[in-house]
Amino acid sequence: MRDNYDIDKLNPRKNPYSEKLKRQVTINLKSTTVDYFKKLAEETGIPYQNLIDMYLDDCVKKGIKPDINWKKPA
Repeated sequence: MRDNYDIDKLNPRKNPYSEKLKRQVTINLKSTTVDYFKKLAEETGIPYQNLIDMYLDDCVKKGIKPDINWKKPA
C-alpha cells in the first residue's frame, strides 16, 4: 500500500446502480392514509412503505399530477 495517492490519476467511475438506490426522506401523512396502506399491506403481504413507494413511482411513470384547485379569496 502506498503512503500517498494521486487522486487525479485515479479512474473514478460512476456507480451504475446509484440511480436505482432509494433515498430516505421524512414526510407527514394523514393517519387515514397510513392506515389505508397498512390495511393494504396486510392484504398483499407487501410492507406499507413499499406500497406507498410503488404507488408514487407509478404516478411518476404515468405523469399523474394532483388535482389542486385553489379558491381565490373573495
